[in-house]
Amino acid sequence: MKKTRKRSPALNVIGQNILRARLKIRPAITQEDLCGRLAARGILLDRSAISRIENQSRYLMDYEIIAIARCLKTPVAKLFPEE
Repeated sequence: MKKTRKRSPALNVIGQNILRARLKIRPAITQEDLCGRLAARGILLDRSAISRIENQSRYLMDYEIIAIARCLKTPVAKLFPEE
């Protein structure tokens, strides 16, 4: 029998904005592409980590946020909600 996990509260507030920014780039970059761009900057995240970030089920470190913003060519502030 498969166990279902209770949906835990969001662990970050920028995951959905990272997803939108990633898909907004033309051509859109894949999670795998983002992993490669991050690796070139010394940040080692695999595709599943990117997926968990975008699903808000993984914490982010400040240096990861900065690197992701640079890879997506967007200001860090644009990743955070305006509220």
